Amino acid sequence: MGERIKKLKKIRIHREGTNELTLSALAIVGIGSLLWYGLEITIPFWIFVAVFVTAWFIALNFYRCPIRYFNGDTDKLVVAPADGKIVVVEEAEENTYFHDKRLMISIFMSPLNVHANWYPVDGKVKFVKHFNGNYHKAWLPKASEENEHADIMITTADGQDILVRQIAGAMARRIVTYAKDGEECYIDEHLGFIKLGSRVDVYLPLTAKATVTMNQPTTGDQTVIAKLA
Repeated sequence: MGERIKKLKKIRIHREGTNELTLSALAIVGIGSLLWYGLEITIPFWIFVAVFVTAWFIALNFYRCPIRYFNGDTDKLVVAPADGKIVVVEEAEENTYFHDKRLMISIFMSPLNVHANWYPVDGKVKFVKHFNGNYHKAWLPKASEENEHADIMITTADGQDILVRQIAGAMARRIVTYAKDGEECYIDEHLGFIKLGSRVDVYLPLTAKATVTMNQPTTGDQTVIAKLA
């Protein structure tokens, strides 16, 4: 696949949250100033500050974007595409593309996790498809097929197809996918972003060996979740 490259921009706050955080901060300052200087009502001012400044910092935590690079050789490795915890490690039928059994590894992201998604393998994007759907709780088995989701098929240098599925949850209502058909992709690069609680599934060949267990926490772009044959 060629020498690995690092395109990831050095940003601390994800670009998906820049506008929202900026506008909400301006709104908080504006309303707070009105309450304090204009209306001179002390108690409502402090209630407003306590509630909305706390909410703003929760949003800031949600949109944080740590700078990460995987240390070591990435050949045959599959790394976690997201922060969260492992909720599925099993053989599962995949009847949309493969029509056979695959090793399925799923990561559930809570609203407190980093919600940037990374490419799990080095390779080339075969295609990207988006599907509308329901908003079941992300950890339910039916969420993988019935919820709104985006599918990214990646072909590795030795010809193995890896399916990555970004899944919307009960709260997550926006899936952002940066992957484009035909482009080369690398571990360390952002694949996309999902707002609020959600899930990412990875479908691997049965010859792959899982290196994680149920309920194990994962760190995106750092935790090795499987090794390819």
